[in-house]
Amino acid sequence: MQSLIKSFKLSSSIVLIAVLLFLVVPTHAEGTSRIAFVSSERILREANLVKYAQAKIKAEFSKRNKWLQSQAKRVKSVEESLYNDLEKLSKLEKTRRQKEIERLKENLQLARREFREALNKRSNEELATILEISTKVIKRIAEDRKYDIVFQEGGVYISPRIDITDSVLSILNK
Repeated sequence: MQSLIKSFKLSSSIVLIAVLLFLVVPTHAEGTSRIAFVSSERILREANLVKYAQAKIKAEFSKRNKWLQSQAKRVKSVEESLYNDLEKLSKLEKTRRQKEIERLKENLQLARREFREALNKRSNEELATILEISTKVIKRIAEDRKYDIVFQEGGVYISPRIDITDSVLSILNK
């Protein structure tokens, strides 16, 4: 999730260019512009939607995760059994059991990889939904409060006076 959060941050140079362009282009007859800022990092850390999505995903994947853990224990058990029986086994039996262990390990690796891919895909789906909802909330607040532009992340300095993250969170957490 952390890498996803970082991928949504704008670089400070892009924000700086956008601010400069915004200040150069007049938007109102009186020449003043209303600017706001939202911390997407805080949204993704503090919004109840995120906590709900994480719990939902954990529940969805818990059975599969437990199965993977049991498979890992099984592989370990088979390995320990081979180690304990090493002196008693014929060369042919040792080879057969080593091949079985390798097959079990490969299957476990494949299952883990498929699990991670499915988990990542599902997390990305939930994240996309959360971002879509939060974007709608940000737009609604911007329209209600008549902001000309709302930035997310980035920037060298953000004044708390223009930070509307708390407002977005309060609406998201209702």
